[in-house]
Amino acid sequence: MQLYDELVARGLIAQVTDEDEIKELINNGKATFYIGFDPTADSLHVGHFMALCLMKRLQMAGNKPIALIGGGTAMIGDPSGRSDMRQMMTTETINHNVECFKKQMSRFIDFTDDKALLVNNADWLMDLNYIEILREVGAHFSVNRMLSHECYKQRMERGLTFLEFNYMIMQSYDFFELFQKYGCNMQFGGDDQWANMLGGTELIRRKLGKDAYAMTINLLLNSEGKKMGKTQSGAVWLDPNKTSPFDFYQYWRNVADSDVLKCIRMLTFLPLEEIDAMDSWEGSQLNQAKEILAYELTKLVHGEEEAEKAKEAAKALFAGGGVTANMPTVEVSEADFAERDMDIMAVLVKAGLCESRSDARRAVQQGGVTVDGEKVSDIATAYKLANFDGEGKIVKRGKKKFAKVIKK
Repeated sequence: MQLYDELVARGLIAQVTDEDEIKELINNGKATFYIGFDPTADSLHVGHFMALCLMKRLQMAGNKPIALIGGGTAMIGDPSGRSDMRQMMTTETINHNVECFKKQMSRFIDFTDDKALLVNNADWLMDLNYIEILREVGAHFSVNRMLSHECYKQRMERGLTFLEFNYMIMQSYDFFELFQKYGCNMQFGGDDQWANMLGGTELIRRKLGKDAYAMTINLLLNSEGKKMGKTQSGAVWLDPNKTSPFDFYQYWRNVADSDVLKCIRMLTFLPLEEIDAMDSWEGSQLNQAKEILAYELTKLVHGEEEAEKAKEAAKALFAGGGVTANMPTVEVSEADFAERDMDIMAVLVKAGLCESRSDARRAVQQGGVTVDGEKVSDIATAYKLANFDGEGKIVKRGKKKFAKVIKK
């Protein structure tokens, strides 16, 4: 099976500008393509995961990736998928985020020996002459057509700033610049970027009389149509200091039954034949599929050693075996017991399982708290420092939130 057909079989491709040309380019390793990442945080997250995996697949087939960091476009902010204006960031914050992205991308993309490029659009956008851009680029964009695109339509009711209105022009100019400077002939991105990407192909055609191509990939949505990669506490990050490898593993281990095979097909590098054989799995086999998904993705992001640790920690917690040392751990010391023994509410807050004592009170009263597998139903239940000697105690709130509490 050739690469393009595999992307279709994995459910990745959403829209393409010219299917035959794109097939020819990527199947034969002739594509120099780019995907843009706006540095709106100091870490990539699960929302970027699909694009990073696509870049890896294409590079493995001999194509050349360009990872474009939007140090310039981040000064404006993409209105796509937004109901309000993004918070404006300082140049210092953007530059810091750019450096963080570079480190994380190297896990997916091989930048050695000119096999891939990493560029920052601040290098050309920040020095543009406003009048020149209006004349040379702005003249090729129809306001009526721009406003017909969904990324702008959904903002019109609440107000679309002129600042954000320029985002499509800036992204289109990126493609134009990369086409001229690096021979970049394709742009890939999420399906919500389709209008911006078409703007780039059209600008290249109008200004240079040449063809360039665009392909969007399906957004990672769950069975309810909501974007994956969000939890109650926020985004699922690729930075281990923001989302631990164990929590990352657990996120994928806990996806819905209806989503697990789709995620394996779209995100892992397992052979399609192996994945197709899972289509008939049900019941306990779906739990096995979730473990496969969690392990493969954790290995991809954090390495095999961390994936093994996360797997063992999950086994210790949920199956009564494995190595408890790999669990998320919180230490308690004499200072925590200076005034009195720690009641269960204080333990829950200390372990980060509850935001406040009132939150902890509700959790206990609702029957969702256990310590070492025993349900705690009395909010007055208290512990001495010695209770956390040795291996400590495993404290759980609900089915998915837990920590091992040990004596410092």
